[in-house]
Amino acid sequence: MVTVQGISQFSDISFQTAVTIGTFDGVHLGHAKILERLINNAKSEGLKSTVLTFFPHPRMVLQKDTDIKLLNTLDEKVQILDDMGLDYLIIHPFTKDFSRLSATEFVRDILVNSLKTKKIIIGYDHRFGRNRNANIQDLIAFGNTLDFEVEEIPAQEIDEVSVSSTKIRNALLEGDIATANSYLTYPYMLTGTIKKGKGLGKQFGFPTANLHIAEDYKLIPKNGVYVVKSTMDGVEYFGMMNIGYNPTVSGKEKSIEVNFFEFEGDLYDKKIQVNILHRIRDEHKFDSVTELQEQLKKDKKQSLLLISK
Repeated sequence: MVTVQGISQFSDISFQTAVTIGTFDGVHLGHAKILERLINNAKSEGLKSTVLTFFPHPRMVLQKDTDIKLLNTLDEKVQILDDMGLDYLIIHPFTKDFSRLSATEFVRDILVNSLKTKKIIIGYDHRFGRNRNANIQDLIAFGNTLDFEVEEIPAQEIDEVSVSSTKIRNALLEGDIATANSYLTYPYMLTGTIKKGKGLGKQFGFPTANLHIAEDYKLIPKNGVYVVKSTMDGVEYFGMMNIGYNPTVSGKEKSIEVNFFEFEGDLYDKKIQVNILHRIRDEHKFDSVTELQEQLKKDKKQSLLLISK
């Protein structure tokens, strides 16, 4: 997959495209249905499968919704879409000026003149143009005039997979990792850099890697203990992760700490991806460090049982 930063970098292409448009946060099962159809159509019709997506998320720009939390960082989304086998991903900066393009300008200047679109595959409820005032019927009318085909994915087909990014966000905030993962096309992931912590885990016999996530818009699941998996230098490692404040040792700041069971080495300043597989329990304040250590032993035992299934 070729990733292109901005529509202007996609000009003067010598091929025609099959396109779908959206934010695709999470790239969940509903998104996958659209993307698979796009890829198959492009192959059968000699076109290049192309996704046009936007960053920042339009709600961040238009609604000043700085509290919105996304399921993917931009890098994670690129990785997931790449794994699906797309030809091109265009990440266009979403600005207020861009949002003011009329439906005609968007279709003529972006879809037809820049992307050389011959086919658009889009959900039945797609809206576009200034104030989102154009719909699928308008897009079909543009296609008849400007010589591209519109394939609509009907409501009943998308609704067969009753899933949305909002449902996944809510599941994660409730600690329901099983439901979230069932809606996604992969285990929910956290990607960040390992930073030095206080070293308390090592003192307890459970050394932890402290994961720092730079993107403040990334959704962090509910506090608690989780079973996780990471791949580092081609080797798969399992472990358990705590999200929370470490109340037993009077922690003041929220942290994400991972104890890898069989890893030996230095992870400081390395960027890793942690895939969340199961949730074990809520975070608790124990009466003593000894009681916490005993609980951690139980957590590890439960983690190993879940991993072995």
